[in-house]
Amino acid sequence: MALIAEEGTFGRAADRLGYTQSSVSQQVAALERAVGGVVFDRPGGPKRVRLTPLGELVLERGRGLLAGADDLTAAIERFRAGDGRIDIGTMQSVSAVVLPSLVRRLRDEHPSCEIRLSEGEPDDPRIGDLDLLFYDGPIDDDVESLKLIDDPYLLVARPGDFPDGPVALADLDDQAVVAWPATCDQPRLEELLGHEARLRTVFRSASNEVLLSMVRAGMGSAILPWLALADARSDDRLRLHRLEPEPSREIFLHRPAGRTESPLAVKATRIAREIADDLSAQIRDS
Repeated sequence: MALIAEEGTFGRAADRLGYTQSSVSQQVAALERAVGGVVFDRPGGPKRVRLTPLGELVLERGRGLLAGADDLTAAIERFRAGDGRIDIGTMQSVSAVVLPSLVRRLRDEHPSCEIRLSEGEPDDPRIGDLDLLFYDGPIDDDVESLKLIDDPYLLVARPGDFPDGPVALADLDDQAVVAWPATCDQPRLEELLGHEARLRTVFRSASNEVLLSMVRAGMGSAILPWLALADARSDDRLRLHRLEPEPSREIFLHRPAGRTESPLAVKATRIAREIADDLSAQIRDS
């Protein structure tokens, strides 16, 4: 339509488009039927065809629609390539060790993507509107779950408090410990310890760093998972001991069951699995 108005004849517009003149005439006729009126004045002979007022309106609005369609097409292509928004629920040790690498790699590949993170240790976690949820165990929700890591608990103490090497759980019976509150994973840990060690808790905090500070200060030892001890492994004021038998927790990545994942969520899951495989190798070698 724009070419016809520019060239002034159906024939020249058809030549530029590579169509026959009759094909262009049929398309214009179909458009006029659709809009319910004439869009070109056709004076005949050598005179130029001209847009009618209705034709000018249709052309103006049509250009806007085409521009919008081009924008939509470009947005869809970016979405399919991995741009867009992702909402991820996480937990303290995952936030410290897994999330930085995950976020950095997503940002490197898709600088314009929007990543929203929320951290918590709920007693009854729910996937809700999240695309992905990291949690240390299964959850009672309609989810598909991917196990990422077996994360062993280690004993954290001051140098000399325990002999070098592994420590038997029975040797912790009635030992002073600093620990998470009941709203975190502490009840499950104590269940794993069973009857071999009844811990004497002298301080509680949900912050891993606070607990490590209390161990350094001599308040007691702590039992924390490997993922929570990244900084402690190079701290000469602390000693890490394997436990015998070795309790551990499972880190899962949950996603909503039956919900179509965005390409960005699919990519985040793949990256999380790669990071977890690397961390699992480090756990085995430590």
